Amino acid sequence: MEQQALDFSDYYDAFKRRRNSILIIALTVFVIGALAALFWPATYKSSATILIKEQDIPPDLVRSTVTSFASQRIQAISQKVMARPNLMEIIDKYNLYTDKRERLTTEEVISEMRNNIGLDLIDADVVDPRTGRPMAATIAFQLSFKGENPGQVQKVANELMSLYLKENIKERADKANETYTFLNDESKRLDRQITDLESQLADFKEKHVNSLPELQQLNLSMMDRTERELSDIGNQIRAQEQTRVYLQSQLAQLKPYGSDPNMNPKTRLQALRTQYLELIARYSPDHPDVIRAKREIAGLEQETGQVDSSAEQLKQIEALRGERATLLKKYSAQHPDVVKLDRQIQSLEQSVKNTNSAAKSNLATAAADNPDNPAYVQIRTQIESADTEIRSLKAKKAELETKQADYEQRLVETPQVERQYSALQRDLQNSTAEYDNIHAKLVSAQIAQQLEKDSKGERFEIIEPPILPEEPVSPNRPAILFLSFVLALGCGIGYAALAESMDDAVHGGKSIAMAVGAAPLATIPYMANDTEIRQHKRRVVTRVTATAAAVIVGFAAIHFFWQPLDVLWYKALRKADVVINT
Repeated sequence: MEQQALDFSDYYDAFKRRRNSILIIALTVFVIGALAALFWPATYKSSATILIKEQDIPPDLVRSTVTSFASQRIQAISQKVMARPNLMEIIDKYNLYTDKRERLTTEEVISEMRNNIGLDLIDADVVDPRTGRPMAATIAFQLSFKGENPGQVQKVANELMSLYLKENIKERADKANETYTFLNDESKRLDRQITDLESQLADFKEKHVNSLPELQQLNLSMMDRTERELSDIGNQIRAQEQTRVYLQSQLAQLKPYGSDPNMNPKTRLQALRTQYLELIARYSPDHPDVIRAKREIAGLEQETGQVDSSAEQLKQIEALRGERATLLKKYSAQHPDVVKLDRQIQSLEQSVKNTNSAAKSNLATAAADNPDNPAYVQIRTQIESADTEIRSLKAKKAELETKQADYEQRLVETPQVERQYSALQRDLQNSTAEYDNIHAKLVSAQIAQQLEKDSKGERFEIIEPPILPEEPVSPNRPAILFLSFVLALGCGIGYAALAESMDDAVHGGKSIAMAVGAAPLATIPYMANDTEIRQHKRRVVTRVTATAAAVIVGFAAIHFFWQPLDVLWYKALRKADVVINT
């Protein structure tokens, strides 16, 4: 048989049958919720609002060494403030969580306190001065603490606020000091490095003073000049040697002594001896001219005394050698004229060897020092001057060759010296540039350090200090009461619906019709006796009394735990007046 649709009367009948159960369950749930709302411990909250104030001096003039964002710095400070030692000190100082410390561990108590500390960042849309783009920046933050004792909550909030302020000042000062110390140490290190590089560069210059790159052009010009001087001196030496050869050839054609017969016997004797040497070089000893010259020499020797002719022979040998040197420039050593001169020189040398070496030396010296032919003396003087000039030029040439070798060595060493010199200069320039950069930053860091000491930089400023909370922030007792009422109705109605769905009893004509398959002809209502009527009245009185008690308890709870009734009444009147007037 199909199930018939239920209408309002069916629900009403079910409610009447289950009203006692619904009332009991709903009242029980509501009372439990009301008790929870009444006896739930009140939680108070004290908050402080702290503004992040920018530095007083424009950043373009003085740049701070603390470059982190405010939100990052606040989170870092929170980690330090909420460290275990700080929280334990606050707990001990204000005797917090007395009951929980007896049954919970220290870590659980600290975790509970951390949960009761609130940190809310206040952001605003600002324009980034560096990029010119809008961005969200933290301009302030709110610090709060929750607890059951309003006085303790305010004191702990004040303590936390002081810790945040002190930690911010300490962190900024430490950051400025660390930056200055680092830059100062780096500046000293670079100064020592620059001093060391300057010393190395000075030693290098002193060691390679002549091979430095800047002297390369000078060394090239000096080398070219030296080469030109060497070429000139070579030409001068060749000219002097040619002059000497020419003078020797001229000297070979002259006689040291003249042949004037009017000369004194001694001079005449010397001239005859010279002539005699020439004759014996050409002819044999038996030649008439040789015999005649020999007789004249013997007569003059008797007249003037014995005179040694070794000096004349040496002069003759020297003259013959000069003449031979001249011929060798034209002919070979086998030419008849050269061979003839060789025989004459050998004959004269043999004659000189037969005389006493000491007498020969003295006579040669005397003969060499006392020639009487002016032309001979003049040419011989020119030859000696040419020899002196040649020796001087050769000495100067050797000196120039030494200089040339020195300049060549300098130019050879210059590329290697230039590499090392450039490396030292580059290191010195880099170190100097880095030192200048670090020194400029050091000055800025020193100014920023003074900025933090004078509290002119970015700082925390108290906008609203923690105040003594007058009302708890939790629990929300009206909301709990309302939720308890809604939950109570739901539980009662739910129980009734569940009980009706599981009840197989027959109630009313529709149930009979559904059970037997036919509608009843008539229904007889239930007739209550006197006892049942009295019981019903007692239940009604009990329900009315319970309802009144619940209402009284509710108003008492509102008066004592939320808001006084008179205050609530005046607020309601003002609200109504506002609504009516609008």
